[in-house]
Amino acid sequence: MEKDVLFRPDRFKYVRKLIQPEGCVFCNAATKEKSFETLCVYKSKYSMVVLNKFPYNSGHLLIIPLIHEGNLLALAKESHYDLQDTLRLAMQALQDVYQPAGINIGLNQGAVAGAGIPQHLHYHLIPRWAGDLNFFPLIAETKVVVESLEQTYDRLLGYFEKAR
Repeated sequence: MEKDVLFRPDRFKYVRKLIQPEGCVFCNAATKEKSFETLCVYKSKYSMVVLNKFPYNSGHLLIIPLIHEGNLLALAKESHYDLQDTLRLAMQALQDVYQPAGINIGLNQGAVAGAGIPQHLHYHLIPRWAGDLNFFPLIAETKVVVESLEQTYDRLLGYFEKAR
């Protein structure tokens, strides 16, 4: 079976963990204003919505508590409730902006569960359409994301600025 190849040399340093950010990348974003630099499109009192830097599909979002915590059960109730409200808001944004046929929702708690940043909880929201390749493009034969991060940021920032 012939495989298509999509070259992404810009991911090499990320995949090989050659770039080690100073501190927690999510905490760094939490301390700054919303901007394309942080990929943050929305902040509430206790959580934020950030674009995934290496999306599996257009509109791939991360829903993150502002507090540095890797255990969902350790969140205070108000932080947990706000995180869930923000998750629902982000789902509505994806429905309204992208009209996907479905959405994958995932939270991997702990490194052995697959969390890439196990010290800081984060939900993944991934819009899905009939005919897209699969859930994790890292094991797919080919994956093409049909819009740039800049386009995704602009589309979703406008939505969240009108929300709440």
